[in-house]
Amino acid sequence: MARTTGRSTTHLTRRLVQLYVGLTLYGASSALLVRAELGLEPWGVLHQGLAELTGISIGVVSIIIGAVVLLLWIPLRQRPGLGTVSNVFVVGLAMDGTLAVVGDLDGLGFRVPVMVLGIVLNGVATGLYIAARFGPGPRDGLMTGLNRVTGRSIRLVRTAIEVAVVLTGFLLGGSLGAGTVLYALAIGPLAQFFLRIFALPEPAGPAAVAAADEPSTSAPPAGSGPVADPASGQAILPQ
Repeated sequence: MARTTGRSTTHLTRRLVQLYVGLTLYGASSALLVRAELGLEPWGVLHQGLAELTGISIGVVSIIIGAVVLLLWIPLRQRPGLGTVSNVFVVGLAMDGTLAVVGDLDGLGFRVPVMVLGIVLNGVATGLYIAARFGPGPRDGLMTGLNRVTGRSIRLVRTAIEVAVVLTGFLLGGSLGAGTVLYALAIGPLAQFFLRIFALPEPAGPAAVAAADEPSTSAPPAGSGPVADPASGQAILPQ
């Protein structure tokens, strides 16, 4: 029994570490795209546009928008998780923190590699965060909620939301460019790849622990244990 409790605690600890490392890296990756000045991810365009309009830092704008979107969950009857609420605050704080450390970049020789690094790091962060299974981000929850309420496909709902977000952000002064296009093309494959890398096995129950205590004649090959897929509402993007 003690061993079961210990394994469950270790599993939960790893999930929490993945959640907060993923959210922190997500904010850092968004900040790198800002510094690259070659175009942001769709919601980043809106955040930057509002930051330009209001004079508030882009990280704080991200927090405000996340909180507003989370309020829209109420009529959609969506249930937030720890990851949902953490997403609202951690990503924005990490973004402003990274921007404070990483200064402006001069020349494409610096900006292009930073753009690529930001996109890849965003994929890593997405895999870490979603695989922790603590609930979808507020923006993804809005998408899945609208999908359920309207009966429209995820693809259609997501496209409509992101087109509206990008156009609004662009009209407010947000940055569109090669980074926006590359992000749109690369984030899906990157997220899927890193989801598999960071997927966590389900914690062993009492029966599995008891079986593990029994002598066995052969050991399974390394990595052959079951790996849980993320819940359908989570396997999209943290933001």
